[in-house]
Amino acid sequence: MSTIKYSRDHEWIRIDGDTAVIGITDYAQTQLGDVVYVELPALGRRVEKGGEAAVVESVKAASEVYAPLSGEVIAVNEALSGEPGRVNSDPMGEGWFFKLRIALAGATGDLMDEAAYAAFVASLQ
Repeated sequence: MSTIKYSRDHEWIRIDGDTAVIGITDYAQTQLGDVVYVELPALGRRVEKGGEAAVVESVKAASEVYAPLSGEVIAVNEALSGEPGRVNSDPMGEGWFFKLRIALAGATGDLMDEAAYAAFVASLQ
């Protein structure tokens, strides 16, 4: 069974065992506007929690995508290279960015569940 958590930097993370799928939230893609380019991390790259892992560019701005957990990149969503708009149309599905093999199980203490994230986003408006 997978668990979805959210970061204060507006990334979502779907955890299933020792792997995790990461992308940006619907709120983040709405704030960015039309996504025109995504720079994904290299396979095998080690990312540190809170460190820059990818870049997303839109018609409005460029923004870093931070790793919500430390780990090794084991897959990237190559489809985003040709269709970066998937981030806008399906941010929590086909618009995922990369997958990690999690370095430290249980390191999700500062990540939010859906209700806490919704309250966090509401406080920003």
